[in-house]
Amino acid sequence: MPELPEVETVRQGLAKWVAGRRIASVEVRHPRAVRRHLLGADHFADALAGRMVVDVCRRGKYLWLPLDSGDAVLGHLGMSGQLLMQPATVADEAHLRVRFTFDDGGPQLRFVDQRTFGGLSYSEGGAELPAEIAHIARDPMDPLFSDAEFVAALRRKRTEVKRALLDQTLISGVGNIYADEALWRAQLHWARATDALTKPAVGRLLGHVRDVLSEALVAGGTSFDALYVNVNGESGYFDRSLNAYGREGEPCPRCGTPMRREPFMNRSSFSCPRCQPRPRRGISPASRSGVGAGPSRM
Repeated sequence: MPELPEVETVRQGLAKWVAGRRIASVEVRHPRAVRRHLLGADHFADALAGRMVVDVCRRGKYLWLPLDSGDAVLGHLGMSGQLLMQPATVADEAHLRVRFTFDDGGPQLRFVDQRTFGGLSYSEGGAELPAEIAHIARDPMDPLFSDAEFVAALRRKRTEVKRALLDQTLISGVGNIYADEALWRAQLHWARATDALTKPAVGRLLGHVRDVLSEALVAGGTSFDALYVNVNGESGYFDRSLNAYGREGEPCPRCGTPMRREPFMNRSSFSCPRCQPRPRRGISPASRSGVGAGPSRM
Protein backbone atom coordinates (compact mmCIF):
# COMPACT_ATOMS: atom_id res chain seq x y z
CA MET A 1 0.00 0.00 0.00
CA PRO A 2 1.37 3.46 -0.84
CA GLU A 3 2.93 5.24 2.13
CA LEU A 4 3.75 8.90 2.73
CA PRO A 5 6.41 9.32 -0.01
CA GLU A 6 4.20 7.76 -2.68
CA VAL A 7 1.09 9.73 -1.67
CA GLU A 8 3.03 12.98 -1.32
CA THR A 9 4.54 12.45 -4.77
CA VAL A 10 1.03 12.12 -6.17
CA ARG A 11 -0.12 15.19 -4.21
CA GLN A 12 2.67 17.35 -5.60
CA GLY A 13 1.88 16.25 -9.14
CA LEU A 14 -1.84 16.87 -8.75
CA ALA A 15 -1.26 20.32 -7.25
CA LYS A 16 0.55 21.38 -10.42
CA TRP A 17 -2.17 20.04 -12.69
CA VAL A 18 -5.56 20.63 -11.03
CA ALA A 19 -5.28 23.52 -8.55
CA GLY A 20 -7.20 26.51 -9.89
CA ARG A 21 -9.15 24.50 -12.47
CA ARG A 22 -12.94 24.21 -12.55
CA ILE A 23 -14.57 20.79 -12.85
CA ALA A 24 -16.91 20.54 -15.83
CA SER A 25 -18.20 17.02 -15.20
CA VAL A 26 -17.50 13.82 -13.34
CA GLU A 27 -18.13 10.36 -14.74
CA VAL A 28 -18.29 7.48 -12.25
CA ARG A 29 -17.66 4.30 -14.18
CA HIS A 30 -17.68 1.91 -11.21
CA PRO A 31 -19.85 2.54 -8.12
CA ARG A 32 -17.37 0.81 -5.81
CA ALA A 33 -14.90 3.64 -6.43
CA VAL A 34 -17.24 6.03 -4.57
CA ARG A 35 -18.72 3.52 -2.12
CA ARG A 36 -17.79 5.72 0.86
CA HIS A 37 -20.03 8.46 -0.55
CA LEU A 38 -23.27 7.18 0.91
CA LEU A 39 -25.52 9.34 -1.28
CA GLY A 40 -24.34 7.46 -4.36
CA ALA A 41 -22.47 7.99 -7.60
CA ASP A 42 -24.97 10.39 -9.19
CA HIS A 43 -24.94 12.71 -6.18
CA PHE A 44 -21.12 12.58 -6.11
CA ALA A 45 -20.93 13.68 -9.75
CA ASP A 46 -23.65 16.36 -9.45
CA ALA A 47 -22.09 17.88 -6.31
CA LEU A 48 -18.73 18.36 -8.05
CA ALA A 49 -19.90 19.78 -11.37
CA GLY A 50 -19.00 23.48 -11.60
CA ARG A 51 -16.77 23.47 -8.52
CA MET A 52 -13.20 24.83 -8.64
CA VAL A 53 -10.31 22.85 -7.12
CA VAL A 54 -8.51 25.24 -4.77
CA ASP A 55 -5.57 23.08 -3.70
CA VAL A 56 -4.43 19.49 -3.12
CA CYS A 57 -3.70 18.47 0.48
CA ARG A 58 -2.59 15.37 2.34
CA ARG A 59 -2.94 13.91 5.84
CA GLY A 60 -0.96 10.71 6.23
CA LYS A 61 -1.92 8.41 3.35
CA TYR A 62 -5.08 10.37 2.45
CA LEU A 63 -5.43 13.10 -0.16
CA TRP A 64 -8.11 15.73 -0.42
CA LEU A 65 -8.96 18.42 -2.95
CA PRO A 66 -10.44 21.52 -1.26
CA LEU A 67 -13.16 23.13 -3.38
CA ASP A 68 -14.34 26.72 -3.69
CA SER A 69 -17.59 25.65 -2.00
CA GLY A 70 -15.77 24.84 1.25
CA ASP A 71 -16.26 21.13 0.65
CA ALA A 72 -13.66 18.64 -0.59
CA VAL A 73 -13.01 15.48 -2.57
CA LEU A 74 -11.38 12.94 -0.26
CA GLY A 75 -9.35 10.08 -1.69
CA HIS A 76 -7.34 7.02 -0.67
CA LEU A 77 -5.29 5.03 -3.17
CA GLY A 78 -5.72 1.69 -1.43
CA MET A 79 -3.56 -1.12 -2.82
CA SER A 80 -3.61 -0.20 -6.49
CA GLY A 81 -5.22 3.21 -6.93
CA GLN A 82 -3.72 5.71 -9.36
CA LEU A 83 -4.61 9.35 -9.97
CA LEU A 84 -3.45 10.10 -13.51
CA MET A 85 -3.49 13.24 -15.63
CA GLN A 86 -4.35 12.29 -19.21
CA PRO A 87 -5.21 14.19 -22.39
CA ALA A 88 -8.74 13.44 -23.56
CA THR A 89 -7.28 11.81 -26.68
CA VAL A 90 -5.61 9.04 -24.63
CA ALA A 91 -7.61 5.80 -24.60
CA ASP A 92 -9.36 4.85 -21.37
CA GLU A 93 -7.35 2.68 -19.01
CA ALA A 94 -8.58 -0.86 -18.45
CA HIS A 95 -9.44 -0.12 -14.83
CA LEU A 96 -10.66 3.46 -15.14
CA ARG A 97 -13.14 4.08 -12.30
CA VAL A 98 -13.75 7.86 -12.20
CA ARG A 99 -13.06 10.60 -14.77
CA PHE A 100 -12.91 14.35 -14.03
CA THR A 101 -13.08 16.74 -16.99
CA PHE A 102 -12.37 20.45 -16.62
CA ASP A 103 -13.94 23.47 -18.30
CA ASP A 104 -10.62 24.54 -19.85
CA GLY A 105 -10.55 21.40 -22.00
CA GLY A 106 -7.13 20.44 -20.65
CA PRO A 107 -5.91 17.09 -19.29
CA GLN A 108 -8.44 14.96 -17.46
CA LEU A 109 -7.97 13.61 -13.95
CA ARG A 110 -8.57 9.85 -13.97
CA PHE A 111 -8.89 7.56 -10.96
CA VAL A 112 -7.70 4.12 -12.02
CA ASP A 113 -7.88 1.21 -9.58
CA GLN A 114 -7.36 -2.41 -10.53
CA ARG A 115 -8.36 -3.94 -7.19
CA THR A 116 -10.90 -1.24 -6.21
CA PHE A 117 -9.67 -1.11 -2.60
CA GLY A 118 -9.14 2.65 -2.90
CA GLY A 119 -11.87 5.20 -3.39
CA LEU A 120 -13.14 8.78 -3.52
CA SER A 121 -15.84 10.52 -1.53
CA TYR A 122 -17.36 13.97 -1.11
CA SER A 123 -16.60 15.60 2.24
CA GLU A 124 -19.10 18.31 3.11
CA GLY A 125 -17.33 21.22 4.80
CA GLY A 126 -14.03 19.36 4.51
CA ALA A 127 -11.90 21.92 2.69
CA GLU A 128 -9.64 22.63 5.68
CA LEU A 129 -9.56 19.04 6.99
CA PRO A 130 -12.23 16.42 6.22
CA ALA A 131 -13.93 15.20 9.39
CA GLU A 132 -13.51 11.62 8.12
CA ILE A 133 -9.74 11.80 8.68
CA ALA A 134 -9.53 14.22 11.61
CA HIS A 135 -8.51 11.32 13.89
CA ILE A 136 -5.35 10.67 11.88
CA ALA A 137 -2.18 12.07 13.40
CA ARG A 138 0.12 14.50 11.66
CA ASP A 139 3.08 12.99 9.86
CA PRO A 140 6.74 13.66 10.79
CA MET A 141 7.21 15.88 7.71
CA ASP A 142 4.41 18.21 8.89
CA PRO A 143 5.82 21.48 10.33
CA LEU A 144 3.27 21.24 13.17
CA PHE A 145 4.27 17.68 14.15
CA SER A 146 5.44 17.68 17.79
CA ASP A 147 8.51 15.53 18.41
CA ALA A 148 8.13 15.79 22.18
CA GLU A 149 4.47 14.71 22.11
CA PHE A 150 5.28 11.78 19.83
CA VAL A 151 8.17 10.58 22.02
CA ALA A 152 6.00 10.75 25.14
CA ALA A 153 3.01 9.06 23.48
CA LEU A 154 5.08 6.21 22.05
CA ARG A 155 6.75 5.52 25.41
CA ARG A 156 3.33 5.44 27.13
CA LYS A 157 2.19 2.65 24.85
CA ARG A 158 2.69 -0.99 25.77
CA THR A 159 3.20 -2.57 22.42
CA GLU A 160 5.90 -3.47 19.92
CA VAL A 161 7.74 -0.55 18.37
CA LYS A 162 6.77 -1.43 14.80
CA ARG A 163 3.08 -1.64 15.71
CA ALA A 164 3.42 1.84 17.17
CA LEU A 165 5.00 3.18 13.98
CA LEU A 166 2.08 1.77 11.97
CA ASP A 167 -0.52 3.32 14.29
CA GLN A 168 -1.89 6.16 12.16
CA THR A 169 -3.43 7.85 15.22
CA LEU A 170 0.07 8.19 16.70
CA ILE A 171 2.13 9.03 13.61
CA SER A 172 0.77 8.96 10.08
CA GLY A 173 2.21 8.07 6.71
CA VAL A 174 4.49 5.24 7.83
CA GLY A 175 3.75 1.74 6.54
CA ASN A 176 5.45 -1.63 6.47
CA ILE A 177 8.30 -0.73 4.10
CA TYR A 178 9.49 2.48 5.72
CA ALA A 179 9.01 1.16 9.25
CA ASP A 180 11.43 -1.69 8.45
CA GLU A 181 13.89 0.75 6.89
CA ALA A 182 13.80 3.14 9.87
CA LEU A 183 14.14 0.30 12.39
CA TRP A 184 17.15 -1.07 10.47
CA ARG A 185 18.83 2.33 10.63
CA ALA A 186 18.01 2.65 14.33
CA GLN A 187 19.25 -0.93 14.95
CA LEU A 188 16.03 -1.85 16.73
CA HIS A 189 14.13 -5.11 16.34
CA TRP A 190 10.47 -4.61 15.46
CA ALA A 191 9.31 -6.42 18.63
CA ARG A 192 11.13 -4.11 21.07
CA ALA A 193 8.72 -2.88 23.74
CA THR A 194 7.84 0.79 23.34
CA ASP A 195 7.70 1.40 27.08
CA ALA A 196 11.21 -0.02 27.40
CA LEU A 197 12.73 2.56 25.05
CA THR A 198 14.48 5.65 26.41
CA LYS A 199 13.64 9.14 25.21
CA PRO A 200 16.94 9.43 23.28
CA ALA A 201 16.28 6.06 21.58
CA VAL A 202 12.81 7.16 20.44
CA GLY A 203 14.22 10.50 19.31
CA ARG A 204 16.86 8.75 17.20
CA LEU A 205 14.23 6.44 15.72
CA LEU A 206 12.08 9.42 14.78
CA GLY A 207 15.07 11.00 13.08
CA HIS A 208 15.61 7.85 11.03
CA VAL A 209 11.91 7.78 10.09
CA ARG A 210 12.23 11.33 8.77
CA ASP A 211 15.43 10.54 6.89
CA VAL A 212 13.93 7.49 5.20
CA LEU A 213 10.75 9.30 4.22
CA SER A 214 12.69 12.30 2.90
CA GLU A 215 15.03 10.16 0.79
CA ALA A 216 12.14 8.10 -0.58
CA LEU A 217 10.25 11.27 -1.47
CA VAL A 218 13.22 12.54 -3.49
CA ALA A 219 13.23 9.20 -5.33
CA GLY A 220 9.52 9.45 -6.10
CA GLY A 221 8.61 6.65 -3.70
CA THR A 222 8.97 2.89 -3.97
CA SER A 223 7.53 0.89 -6.88
CA PHE A 224 7.67 -2.90 -6.87
CA ASP A 225 5.21 -3.22 -9.78
CA ALA A 226 3.22 -1.06 -12.17
CA LEU A 227 0.43 -0.41 -9.64
CA TYR A 228 2.11 2.57 -7.96
CA VAL A 229 2.95 5.44 -10.31
CA ASN A 230 2.86 9.22 -10.13
CA VAL A 231 0.33 11.38 -11.99
CA ASN A 232 2.40 11.04 -15.18
CA GLY A 233 2.44 7.24 -14.96
CA GLU A 234 6.10 7.08 -13.84
CA SER A 235 7.40 4.67 -11.20
CA GLY A 236 9.44 5.64 -8.13
CA TYR A 237 12.91 4.17 -7.69
CA PHE A 238 13.58 4.11 -3.92
CA ASP A 239 13.44 0.29 -4.10
CA ARG A 240 17.06 0.52 -5.27
CA SER A 241 18.00 2.07 -1.92
CA LEU A 242 16.23 -0.33 0.44
CA ASN A 243 18.48 -1.73 3.16
CA ALA A 244 16.03 -4.09 4.86
CA TYR A 245 12.63 -4.54 3.25
CA GLY A 246 12.40 -7.47 0.83
CA ARG A 247 16.07 -8.46 1.29
CA GLU A 248 15.67 -11.85 2.98
CA GLY A 249 18.92 -13.85 2.72
CA GLU A 250 20.90 -10.97 1.27
CA PRO A 251 23.86 -9.55 3.23
CA CYS A 252 23.12 -6.76 5.66
CA PRO A 253 24.56 -3.56 4.15
CA ARG A 254 26.07 -2.72 7.55
CA CYS A 255 27.57 -6.00 8.84
CA GLY A 256 27.13 -8.60 6.09
CA THR A 257 24.91 -10.97 8.08
CA PRO A 258 22.13 -12.55 5.95
CA MET A 259 18.90 -10.61 6.45
CA ARG A 260 15.91 -12.43 7.95
CA ARG A 261 12.19 -12.31 7.30
CA GLU A 262 9.69 -12.81 10.13
CA PRO A 263 5.87 -12.91 10.05
CA PHE A 264 4.26 -9.72 11.31
CA MET A 265 0.54 -8.85 11.30
CA ASN A 266 -0.21 -11.04 8.25
CA ARG A 267 2.75 -9.41 6.51
CA SER A 268 6.51 -9.70 6.83
CA SER A 269 9.20 -7.84 8.72
CA PHE A 270 12.79 -7.75 7.50
CA SER A 271 15.74 -7.16 9.80
CA CYS A 272 19.35 -8.05 10.51
CA PRO A 273 19.84 -10.78 13.15
CA ARG A 274 23.11 -9.20 14.30
CA CYS A 275 22.32 -5.48 14.12
CA GLN A 276 18.75 -5.89 15.32
CA PRO A 277 18.73 -8.71 17.88
CA ARG A 278 15.39 -9.94 19.14
CA PRO A 279 14.45 -8.51 22.54
CA ARG A 280 15.11 -10.78 25.48
CA ARG A 281 11.54 -10.32 26.61
CA GLY A 282 8.54 -9.94 24.32
CA ILE A 283 5.30 -8.08 24.88
CA SER A 284 3.01 -9.91 27.25
CA PRO A 285 -0.73 -10.30 26.51
CA ALA A 286 -1.46 -7.89 29.37
CA SER A 287 0.91 -5.31 27.91
CA ARG A 288 -0.61 -5.69 24.43
CA SER A 289 -3.99 -4.76 25.88
CA GLY A 290 -2.52 -1.79 27.73
CA VAL A 291 -2.95 -3.15 31.27
CA GLY A 292 -0.58 -4.67 33.75
CA ALA A 293 3.09 -4.00 34.29
CA GLY A 294 5.31 -3.67 31.24
CA PRO A 295 8.85 -5.01 30.87
CA SER A 296 11.65 -3.31 32.71
CA ARG A 297 13.59 -0.55 30.94
CA MET A 298 16.66 -1.45 28.89
